[in-house]
Amino acid sequence: MNTESKDSSHPDADRDQDKALHHLICEGLAPIEPAAAQAAELRGRLLRRVGASARRHSGLITVRTGDGSWRTVKAGVRAKLLHNGARGASVLIELAPGATLPVHRHQHLEEGIVLRGGLQLGELNLAPGDYHVSPPGSRHARIGSREGGLAYLRGSGLGQTSRALGELLGGLLPGEGPPSHTVFASEDGWAAIAEGVEQKILWRDGDLISRFFRLAAGSFLPAHLHDGDEECMMLSGDAYFGDLLVRAGEFHLAPADSEHGALFSEHGALAFVHGRQVLPLPVR
Repeated sequence: MNTESKDSSHPDADRDQDKALHHLICEGLAPIEPAAAQAAELRGRLLRRVGASARRHSGLITVRTGDGSWRTVKAGVRAKLLHNGARGASVLIELAPGATLPVHRHQHLEEGIVLRGGLQLGELNLAPGDYHVSPPGSRHARIGSREGGLAYLRGSGLGQTSRALGELLGGLLPGEGPPSHTVFASEDGWAAIAEGVEQKILWRDGDLISRFFRLAAGSFLPAHLHDGDEECMMLSGDAYFGDLLVRAGEFHLAPADSEHGALFSEHGALAFVHGRQVLPLPVR
């Protein structure tokens, strides 16, 4: 049996003393009521900062996990529209176990990332974090999911009925078209671009680039300007774009000529980003 007595050098005794000291300090603190003029000045400064932030972020679009609505595509398949652009729509698509999508041909470059579960594209098995791109004119074999799956698609025809029908009819034509390309989550290819920030280039389409960004906790990138639309899907973690917090599972769009405040991740993040190379803003 341990007969050692507790003295002031024992860790438990130190913790008890700290708690007692903190309790005494808190009891001795009293709220300070600022003068009316000082309170008004503080309120005015806060409101001006809020107004400036709202103006900077007015053109940015963020779709939270609870935003939007799901619609049934076919039995066992549903989709949620995130953004409908000139080069196809960005959507979330969910397949129940055993559900399938028919053969189709792409009108636009379509990119997809598995977010949950798994997808089978013919003989190809895709798991969470795997990226797949299909150029315009390429023909997709039947897509299915044995265990059920959720994916993010960019450049899909699901945003408009006419586009979706065109892709289905195109799938009936012979020929496979240009080859698709897959980047598996297990593949390397990461390169450091700033302290605590890495990128993995997935696809280039002219002056457009698709890549993964991996941000360590506490990492930072400076404010920047967009000369074209930039789409971001937060895959894990969270990050601030200026004052705007984007969390895992959320979609973010910065339209052309919009400004992003400094990018900061408190806990670390993994994001998919599609757009042109950004233009750094001068220090102000």
